[in-house]
Amino acid sequence: MLLVDDEPGILTEVSLLLASSDVQQVATLSDSRNVLKYVKEHKVTSVILDWVMPHVTGAEILHTLTAEHPEIPVIVMTAMGDVETAVACMQQGAFDFLTKPVDPSRLVASVKKALQVSELGRQNLMLKDYLLADTLRSPDAFAGIVTTSKKMRGIFQYIEAIASSRLPVLITGETGAGKELLARAVHEVSGVPGPFISLNAAGLDDFMFSDTLFGHKKGAFTGADSKRDGLIAAAAGGTLFLDEIGDLNLASQIKLLRLLQEREYYRIGSDLLLKSDARIVAASNMDFTALRAAGSFRNDLYFRLCAHEFRVPPLRERLEDVGPLVDYFAHNIALEQGKATPAASHNVIAALAQYRFPGNVRELYNMVHHAVTCNDGQPLALSDFPGIAAAPARPPQSVDAANPLFALFGKFPTVLQVEEYLIAEAMKLTGGNQTQAAELLGLTRPTLNKRLKQERQ
Repeated sequence: MLLVDDEPGILTEVSLLLASSDVQQVATLSDSRNVLKYVKEHKVTSVILDWVMPHVTGAEILHTLTAEHPEIPVIVMTAMGDVETAVACMQQGAFDFLTKPVDPSRLVASVKKALQVSELGRQNLMLKDYLLADTLRSPDAFAGIVTTSKKMRGIFQYIEAIASSRLPVLITGETGAGKELLARAVHEVSGVPGPFISLNAAGLDDFMFSDTLFGHKKGAFTGADSKRDGLIAAAAGGTLFLDEIGDLNLASQIKLLRLLQEREYYRIGSDLLLKSDARIVAASNMDFTALRAAGSFRNDLYFRLCAHEFRVPPLRERLEDVGPLVDYFAHNIALEQGKATPAASHNVIAALAQYRFPGNVRELYNMVHHAVTCNDGQPLALSDFPGIAAAPARPPQSVDAANPLFALFGKFPTVLQVEEYLIAEAMKLTGGNQTQAAELLGLTRPTLNKRLKQERQ
């Protein structure tokens, strides 16, 4: 954030206020002639700008910034509190208008909102680039997640887009789908220096949750023979992963809400207010719409947690991953047991692809572990997977040859698969131009945009 004012006292006062409100990396300039040069040479997320200054006025700077850097929110701060000045500022594109002496709480709220808008804009640009280029900046962070799914790759790209944000992340999805692996990926891509600390909230009463997360003071209760720092302190400078957050009781939800809102907490039995800079990543397999409707999960906590949110698709929605996962699990399990890695036949993979996998990737791992453990060195067969039926026979070869859909998809596709294929081809032909692609497909631009969003979910 860049703060511009010709009065050094105001620069110091506002900088200290923002620093105490967890707004870090605030640069200051007292000479307005250097503002535009500074913005060109540095990454500036937002600007607080005095309106009346010698040399170059705030009006001149605002005009140039809104024209050349429209992605940077500008907050105007001035002693001129008349309506005409306020209207002029907003018409020129100012994000907000504050009158000196500025109310501290109003200033902090405006700054944080501007930073959020700037971050969302940056993420949107990054996601657009990813969709067109289909690349990853940090592929090593996802190396432990075996997938060929476009949906999973879209999640990887989203994680990279939100990497620099310190706002909470909410990951939803069924049990065993890989939520913790993706939470670790969020941590890795963020590049924070602190550790990744995990806490499973399922089954914890309010006391156990508070003691485990926040810690306690020595003598706080019977048996508290020494001080306990708690996991939030252990996660300093890093990431705190709260798994099964949907199971959290209401009393604990209030304490977590304060931590998210103020980044402050108390140890049990202590009056000393402590600060936390750990990023919160939460996960749950529950339906938050139903939980909130039933009153068992607070609305305000949910909206704090879901500053960034994504859903992990279950394995049955990405069956293209079954084959690579079987090979990966078989290799690692055989290595642990000192065996040669058994191959899995096409019949086995085809049969597994017909299964619903209620336990998702975790269930597939258990299946492969059983199969490799019981295997005597032969290729994996259907008999190694109890309860898995053989896949139905494919249509005769003559039917495949006669129908062009089989040549494209290797099977008779669903309507959704055909739609996804047509959209992808139209986007390729038009070089990613959504307007032209929509015309080719006979769709409106909003309809195509909606389809693309559904594919990425």
